[in-house]
Amino acid sequence: QVQLVESGGGLVQAGGSLRLSCVASGRTFSNYAMGWFRQAPGKEREFVATISWSGRSTYYADSVKGRFTISRDNAKNTLYLQMNSLKPEDTAVYYCAGSGSRWAETRDEYDYWGQGTQVTVSS
Repeated sequence: QVQLVESGGGLVQAGGSLRLSCVASGRTFSNYAMGWFRQAPGKEREFVATISWSGRSTYYADSVKGRFTISRDNAKNTLYLQMNSLKPEDTAVYYCAGSGSRWAETRDEYDYWGQGTQVTVSS
């Protein structure tokens, strides 16, 4: 059974930084693309970033490009999201997601989800 467990969320002032982590278990982590999504209150869950199985390819939502960095350590079965220059509009629950293929972008391509970690950015 695949499990994804996020950590690293919290409260931070605008302009600050946080690093989210997601530890995966239950399958060969290095074979599949991974992603981060977020959901703010009253809004749909939206795509944030994705990374290929090898870590060599990444893709970001326009709203976070240049501020967030997705990475992975396949030896540790861990996915990361470094978030810099945080803004109040980044406030959301952040979810780690695992796909069934080596590259994925849309929400429908992800089969596994973590429980989420809250990120709150104060102004």
